[in-house]
Amino acid sequence: MSEYWLISAPVDKSNQQIWERMNTVTEKASLSNNFKFPIPELKVGTLDSLVGLSDELGKLDTFVEGIVKKLAQYTADIMEDSKEKAQENLLANGVDLHRYVTHFQWDMAKYPIKQSLQNISEVINKQISQIDTDLKSRAMMYNNTKGNLQNLERKAVSNYVSWQKTYESLSDMVVPRSTKMIIEDMEGALFTVTLFKKTVDEFKIRARENKFLVREFNYSEEELHAEKEEITRLSADKKQQYGPLLRWLKVNFSEAYIAWIHIKALRVFVESVLRYGLPVNFQAMLLQPNKKTMKRLRDVLNALFKHLDEVAAASTVDANMDIPGLNVSQQDYYAYVYFKIDIDLFNFK
Repeated sequence: MSEYWLISAPVDKSNQQIWERMNTVTEKASLSNNFKFPIPELKVGTLDSLVGLSDELGKLDTFVEGIVKKLAQYTADIMEDSKEKAQENLLANGVDLHRYVTHFQWDMAKYPIKQSLQNISEVINKQISQIDTDLKSRAMMYNNTKGNLQNLERKAVSNYVSWQKTYESLSDMVVPRSTKMIIEDMEGALFTVTLFKKTVDEFKIRARENKFLVREFNYSEEELHAEKEEITRLSADKKQQYGPLLRWLKVNFSEAYIAWIHIKALRVFVESVLRYGLPVNFQAMLLQPNKKTMKRLRDVLNALFKHLDEVAAASTVDANMDIPGLNVSQQDYYAYVYFKIDIDLFNFK
């Protein structure tokens, strides 16, 4: 399962062993694999500021997740390999994505906790926006080279069998069996065809519709040589750009993924303070559900934490209810704080 549930519950005098209780009713029943999700003592600020920050973090979460997926997809695109192979090359701090999220540790160097939550959020936003901007420029340069190369290679490739079967019927007044090959190399061939002058325009249109390139042609050894040299040059340029681009993608994917998981930690912290109050005293936990028992796991968690919000626990059956003041639908709102993390960046089926 690539899906994780990041949840939190308060730790108080009557419920000191919340982690042990949750583990007992879920992991031992094979409902999920569970991991503690340590969050440092972040600066709380005012409750008013937390309310505004909650909405901002939700938007930032969506934005950064989009960039993470864009980086992953483009890595797969330039590798021209299977997405599974591409995902093997996408790491976070040198470890696979599963290990990073299940063994999460706050990065004090990147995101010092002496800063306000707002500042940390702004740092991440600026960092990921710059990655997005750089990706667009680097991708444009590589795609232009790749596209120009493909266009030249496409010009040089002709489907001989299809041409022989098709050319006589592309328009009226084509002389039967008049096509002849003039020149051939490893990349394609050039054919002539004889037809009446008044049907030339129609023939050209029909030929293009059938993926054949028609052009007025005066044989020139120099032009053919120049075109081959251009293909060679573009192919070399593509190879030269590939290595540095792939390395850049790996580095910046790691940075974006790390930032994304830190945003999840920020969201859990902010929502836990808003829901459970001060002083800050809650346990954040990461659950990897068993796909076959996800509904059962949700029911068990609802029963375990229903005392935190009796109304929410009682109304979970209504998946379409909107919760006033919160940017979530009922299907995302439970008696406990909950956020989903899905590390399947290619949406494998």
